[in-house]
Amino acid sequence: MTTFQRARSEEQRAVRRRAILDTAAAMLAEMPVAQISLNELSRRVGLAKSNVLRYFESREAVLLELLDVASQEWLGGLGGALATAVDAGTPYERGDQVAATLATSLADRPVLCDLLASQAAVLEHNVSPEVAARYKRTSIANAITLSGLIGEHIRELGEHDAMRFTAATVMVTGAVWTHSRPAAAMLAAYDADPSLAAMRMDFTTALRETLEVLITGLLARPSHRGEA
Repeated sequence: MTTFQRARSEEQRAVRRRAILDTAAAMLAEMPVAQISLNELSRRVGLAKSNVLRYFESREAVLLELLDVASQEWLGGLGGALATAVDAGTPYERGDQVAATLATSLADRPVLCDLLASQAAVLEHNVSPEVAARYKRTSIANAITLSGLIGEHIRELGEHDAMRFTAATVMVTGAVWTHSRPAAAMLAAYDADPSLAAMRMDFTTALRETLEVLITGLLARPSHRGEA
């Protein structure tokens, strides 16, 4: 735990904000979003809870900013991963390769997946309209980046459907992450009854297969993309 003196300059305040975000990120490496508390975050960062609230209006505001940071870090490496993994072929073959790359790269970022799984139900609550609007603006920018990367490798989708696929990817990732992390009682039930084993979901496989279906469906649609 670090104990800070009072911040008196913009540079010092930036250091405090960075320390809060870094501490929250370290906590997420140890525990799920649901277990992150403002009290424990304050204790670990070495600031009173009231002082943490000077920089972020709530726990959720901290985690929303972390979600944006994690998304940008993921996108920063995704272009290279797609360039390596996606070969020339039919649109459907390239679609499968894109789906596999997205699933694998997201599986390597459990903190991002956990934040995405909590975004709508938890993180977007208990924040002001100003914080919500700021997050949504950065979220839109990230979505544009992702849809652009996808469009580079599957031009047949077109801009409209590339963005639709992007939005679906974000939502599906959160849902699959939640379902692939069953409670202890569910794990015990799977172990006790082998006939239930098929219900246990592997995140990477389930996400890849779902994204493959989404891309295939979009590619199979009529060429007039504006159709409802």
